[in-house]
Amino acid sequence: MTSEKPNPSRTARRRRASIGPVSDLESHLPAEWWRDIFDSLYLKTDGDVVEDEENARLEVDRLIAAAGMEPGDHILDLCCGQGRHLLEFARRGHDGLTGVDRSRYLIRLARKRAKSAGADITFREGDARAVRIGESSQDYVLILGNSFGYFASQSDDARLLTGAARALKASGTLVLDLVDGDWMRAHFEPRSWEWIDQNHFVCRERSLSEDGRRLISREVIVHDERGVIADQFYAERLYSPAELQTLLEEAGFREVRQMGGFEALSERGQDLGMMGHRAIVTARAPKKTARAGVSGRAKPLDVAVIMGDPRLPDKVKRGGQFNEEDFATIQKLKDSLETLDGYRFRYLDNHATLEKDLRAAPPDLALNLCDEGFNNDAFMELHVPALLETLDIPYTGAGPVCLGICYDKSLVRAAAAALDVPTPSETYVRPHDRSATLPTSFPAILKPNYGDSSFGITSQAVVNNKMELVDYLEKLWRDLGDQPILVQEYLTGAEYTVGLIGNPKTGLEPMTLLEVDYSKLDPSLPKILGYESKWDPDSPYWTEINYRASDAPEALRRDMAEYAARMFERLGCRDYARFDFRATADGQVRLLEANPNPGWCWDGKMNLMAELAGHSYADFLDSILRSAVSRYGIGVHAGAGSALA
Repeated sequence: MTSEKPNPSRTARRRRASIGPVSDLESHLPAEWWRDIFDSLYLKTDGDVVEDEENARLEVDRLIAAAGMEPGDHILDLCCGQGRHLLEFARRGHDGLTGVDRSRYLIRLARKRAKSAGADITFREGDARAVRIGESSQDYVLILGNSFGYFASQSDDARLLTGAARALKASGTLVLDLVDGDWMRAHFEPRSWEWIDQNHFVCRERSLSEDGRRLISREVIVHDERGVIADQFYAERLYSPAELQTLLEEAGFREVRQMGGFEALSERGQDLGMMGHRAIVTARAPKKTARAGVSGRAKPLDVAVIMGDPRLPDKVKRGGQFNEEDFATIQKLKDSLETLDGYRFRYLDNHATLEKDLRAAPPDLALNLCDEGFNNDAFMELHVPALLETLDIPYTGAGPVCLGICYDKSLVRAAAAALDVPTPSETYVRPHDRSATLPTSFPAILKPNYGDSSFGITSQAVVNNKMELVDYLEKLWRDLGDQPILVQEYLTGAEYTVGLIGNPKTGLEPMTLLEVDYSKLDPSLPKILGYESKWDPDSPYWTEINYRASDAPEALRRDMAEYAARMFERLGCRDYARFDFRATADGQVRLLEANPNPGWCWDGKMNLMAELAGHSYADFLDSILRSAVSRYGIGVHAGAGSALA
């Protein structure tokens, strides 16, 4: 979503050739027309208004006059577009600025412009109905340029207001900039056309929806030589002043004030559409009461922490069983969880009685930390969330389908290919397939197709010729049994980890980008994070490898965060996930692994990323819990922001 609109906006229904005459515009309107429409073409058709610096200056003047923003105030611009208003605030000495927009194109452009201007502004891609930002953290929330009213359902507009109210401090102010719906209903132009530059012109048709509450528009964009280059439909809900006041008051806002009577400047001076006859509306945040814990309930949230079973063998762990390091890690977990307010924790680690224990006393929420798998069988990791779903118990982290897919590395690779996420070149070798065509490019690295925890990936997994490759293939089949093996190109560039907290509908929060430091490792050893680095304290891979906050270029950071977010959503990750990347020798990153329900330990990558950003282990654990609470809508304050926000 975006804010700078001279017209109601545009739609994903964009075609190279026109669909011809249309008698009913509403029947051609996609429900979510706003998802893909805001791109470079939008900036061309509407550039006379939204790419005009004088308009930005005048509009910020009006905003400050209406709402009184001052430098030092925290300002959140929902549907910020390419950031023109926030950039103007920054030019005036404001900091604490955050912009959120659904358009990846516009957010990238906003970041580029902020960097060029030396402006410290945080721009995030996300849905304005489910923005992930700290509760009661903002002095002002802005929804500008007719961005309020895009959705097919008015309930989504109410949801957007609820999220804005949650983000505002008790003394905060909501500011809307939108057209007077009553005026627009009576004065819209049914048809218009205008030249937008020397080569392009746009023809527009408009009509009211069947219920008279939305203005439906069609826009046909024509190049004088190439013909029709876009044919698209979009819409805006038309709120009268009285309807808007009622909607705001139902969301708990107070002291609603409406100041109208301005329109945008336009060098073309032709069809202003929705940017004519606009109003600024301000409203005080709803009254807020102190919370009684994360759930907003009088009693703490009952959380059952589900863990591996120390009574059973575990072939992945050192010595094939739980050892002193594991018990020390579990104690640190318990100590940190007990510092969190609003929860009551109990621990379930006896898998023989797990189902009976859950049936006897179902918790409000299960904190699923059983990455060992049911009965400490990694192939049965998905069985734990499947059991919880059977018992209708809410739980943190990924579901069984996601865990099943991600256990198969070749399926993750296929999903990445479908999403244009780059991966290493790879050969899939079926069990004991001696006729397989093996790679001839070396060095290469061998990995079991199934599993996690780097089981089967040792220093010997990096091979330099065909003989070494065949020898290690045979070793893996002897050790692991009949399972496919992946032979990948061995990447020699920097290795990164992207951690994400949250969910697609409520916003994904990237953590500090982590980079592996191999500088102290013996140069004769291959630079990999294999089994030894996780499970063998006597190995140089354990003692000589370190991690640091990455200083990778901003463009590379953005690419990896974007790739990770795409994979998170497509794979069905929930609440938290980790994505590992490695660069080629010339710096091109490739996705190595997707890790739903990644390691939760105090010395794991996820907590290390939290610590690098100044957060405690307890904060990291709390962020997982809050993400699940928000996703399930548990309690009055289910939308509470991440502890890491």
